[in-house]
Amino acid sequence: MAVESDITLFYVVAAYLGVMLGVGGWAYRKTDTAEDFMLAGRSLGAVIIAGTLMATWMGSGTVTGGSNSIAYGHGLWPAILFGTAALLGIGILKVLAPRIRRFDKITIPEMIEAELGQEGRVISLLVIAFAYIGIVSYQFIGFGFVLNVTTGVSVTHGTLIATVIIIALAAMGGLMSVSYTDAISAFLMIIGLFIALPYVIAGAGGWGNIVSTVPETHLEPLGNLSVIQFLGFWGPFFLLILADQNMYQRILAGETDAGTGRGLVGWFLGVAVGMTIIPVIALASRAMFPELDPGMALIATTTVIPTWVGGILLAAASAFIITTGSSYLLSASTNLSHDLYKGLINPDAPDQRVFWLTRTLVIGLGVFAFVLGQYFPTILEVQMYSYTAYGAAITPPLLAIFLMRDRLTKTGGLAGMIAGAVLAITWDTALGSPFGADAVIVAAPVSALLILTVSYLTADGATPAPVEA
Repeated sequence: MAVESDITLFYVVAAYLGVMLGVGGWAYRKTDTAEDFMLAGRSLGAVIIAGTLMATWMGSGTVTGGSNSIAYGHGLWPAILFGTAALLGIGILKVLAPRIRRFDKITIPEMIEAELGQEGRVISLLVIAFAYIGIVSYQFIGFGFVLNVTTGVSVTHGTLIATVIIIALAAMGGLMSVSYTDAISAFLMIIGLFIALPYVIAGAGGWGNIVSTVPETHLEPLGNLSVIQFLGFWGPFFLLILADQNMYQRILAGETDAGTGRGLVGWFLGVAVGMTIIPVIALASRAMFPELDPGMALIATTTVIPTWVGGILLAAASAFIITTGSSYLLSASTNLSHDLYKGLINPDAPDQRVFWLTRTLVIGLGVFAFVLGQYFPTILEVQMYSYTAYGAAITPPLLAIFLMRDRLTKTGGLAGMIAGAVLAITWDTALGSPFGADAVIVAAPVSALLILTVSYLTADGATPAPVEA
């Protein structure tokens, strides 16, 4: 079966985008300071926290990459097991949330600088900006897929249109606009997935036909993946969520500790539902459309179910993609304006200058992300590359700051950060993936081991960590 574009679906998506831009305009009028722009004035309640965490985490990486692409290309069960990385990570963040809020730093580089000095801040902001631009690039492509299915425009032209929309939303109201549109999108997506699931299964000829049509390996415990290959997908996903600056900023943006905790529980439940249903839909797509780009698996099914159902699902998927792109673009821009410019270059810079510099950087980095996205063959590939760089260089030292307290030394932390970053970048590209192992399987453990070992050997230089228990 071939995928045929349906302009009717575009009308639903366009109407929803109008709502999102309207919220962005409202947020623009409420955003006056850098803190408003970066942390939504620390005013978010439990429901908004749950929605914005879920929508930010489950963007194009889930709807077109991640569970979706793994289910379509490798099998149902590895895709569902892949989701356990996020659930375990959310559980750990729930435990760490009170410490994160008491630390009271706006960005990850600020947190790292408190323990590892300016060197740690510089390394972390460069790694985060690099990884987040990669993540933004595949949000653009994901929405390009949506426009291709709904209007028939090429994926390249659709990606260009997506670039303009995502940049505009991020630049208008910062986290204030993103968080509210996230919450609306998250709940619409969960409703859409529940409604769409039976229609998609029926459209594929029923579960029996799906099982008999897809490759036999797609129903095995790890599909057509080896254990090492599966861990190569699972590891970067788990490491990113543990130290993702977007998640930390949303935890900080909560109005109260109790509300933030309830929001994290809501996030856990939403991810559990989404990352179970999406692989099933993607597997059904494999039965109907065996020759697709894996990233289009879920999106393609919206053309073979009732228009009103497909429209709801596609509008919510579009919103996930757009708001995730906006969030990561905003976060990368914040690193450069807040951490690099105000933190290192001009500490006395007035708030309004930082505020407008952040908006300007949103535009510049967005254009760069579009260009970068043209060089990767699949969404899953750029997703794993970005996640690995972040998870190997940022997650081990950040967790050490919260968990090791006075046993962490500056020398140990920096040694782990540098080793993790270098291995993440060179393991696959320059070294050719020795032993067939993915970079994250090597880079993250080496980073953690160096932090522990070097900190032990240089313990006389340790200083007490500023994070309360």
